[in-house]
Amino acid sequence: MLIRNAEIWRKARADVRIIAGTIAAIGSLAPFEGEDVLDANGGALLPGLHDHHLHLAAHAVARSSVRCGPPEVKDATGLADALSPPGDGWLRGIGYHESVAGMPDAAFLDRLAPHRPIRIQHRSGRMWFFNSMALALLLERSAPPPGLEREAGRWTGRLFDEDRWLRDTLASAPPAFASVSAEMAVMGVTGLTDMSPANDPAMAAHFAGEQAAGNLLQHTVLAGTLALAEGRFDDRLRLGPAKLHLHEAALPDLDQTILFLRAAHEQERPVAIHCTTETELVFALAALESAGPVRGDRIEHAGIAPDHLVTEMARMGLQAVSQPHFIAERGDQYLRDVDTRDQAFLYRLAAFRRAGVVLAAGSDAPFSSCDPWAAMRAAVSRQTAAGVVMSADEALGPDEALALYLADPLDLAKERRIEPGAPADLCLLDRPWEQARSRLQASDVRITVVGGSIVHDRVNQPPV
Repeated sequence: MLIRNAEIWRKARADVRIIAGTIAAIGSLAPFEGEDVLDANGGALLPGLHDHHLHLAAHAVARSSVRCGPPEVKDATGLADALSPPGDGWLRGIGYHESVAGMPDAAFLDRLAPHRPIRIQHRSGRMWFFNSMALALLLERSAPPPGLEREAGRWTGRLFDEDRWLRDTLASAPPAFASVSAEMAVMGVTGLTDMSPANDPAMAAHFAGEQAAGNLLQHTVLAGTLALAEGRFDDRLRLGPAKLHLHEAALPDLDQTILFLRAAHEQERPVAIHCTTETELVFALAALESAGPVRGDRIEHAGIAPDHLVTEMARMGLQAVSQPHFIAERGDQYLRDVDTRDQAFLYRLAAFRRAGVVLAAGSDAPFSSCDPWAAMRAAVSRQTAAGVVMSADEALGPDEALALYLADPLDLAKERRIEPGAPADLCLLDRPWEQARSRLQASDVRITVVGGSIVHDRVNQPPV
């Protein structure tokens, strides 16, 4: 395939030839006989965008779930409405936040929806809430796990950090990825890093199967357990970091954490540590200091990162993967709920760059929007939904915001480029970058190419 008259990212306008999934030549190129030719009409040709942090299986399952939290649901009345669609089978809710109606128990959910089994996932992804009917069905099938809360001799219906137990009890099979993969291709996304901490060889086999079936279009990096290293990987599905998910209310044993980090490093894998609070970040840095950080070790989210901890991250050579759009989607709630002393340290961007910390971005879908262009706009504006600007000095320019999605997923310090020998993973916009950078809209994506094949063509839909 020959792409003609393209404005190549960080280069001049030129033609690009793709052969066998690789960029073969750049310049003023004449088409070969029988070669497919695409006229870019001067549109910006970018390296394909990479989402550096999401949970693909949960994102796919969320399509068949009801929203139970902000902005769609804001109070108990709205929650009752969300839980009242017709039917009598299992109903799965997602995105719940305690600002809606506190921390619900089975009795509360029974009052809202007593006639069908209900399970609702907290926005953090670490907690589930069940009504009595759901709880009874689960306990008929399996013994209660340690994470099922019990108070005054009764089960509350709250489940903490027991996704594997829930999945096994419900005999849930991993979902197909076709719909969400196609959705992200429309946005120019050619690569994904799945950060689900429970990923294991069985899940790796599912990802590989979805790629082989054509359901998963993007090249994928899979983070997860230490056992994940025993899975089978190739050029399309690659082994990523060992994932450690911290939770401030129940931090793991420090010595055991250090052993986990060292075991990951012995596998020649960096670690990716979930840190949304300052306490979690302090714990992570202490563990990494003792284990000995290696190139590629990264902090996921870095939700609250005061200056001295940013300096420590830089000293240790750690990287950060942020979610800029959290300010746009959740900023007004942060202004209400987060201590005013910490608000300046929320989801920082420019501070990391000033300190020399390598920074990339991911969506955290399904716990937030998977639109990278919306995240870029948020990185530039730092505006909440109500229009309040949070920490304007953390804003990035449009080029810097785009660069958050151009990093090599296995070496975030390296920006992927359009050059001979590079994989033909590309995002073609319908206009020059000088026009697109002032808009940062997913609707500007004209064509997405993965491995030399067009997976999204705005004119010829569905993806081919």
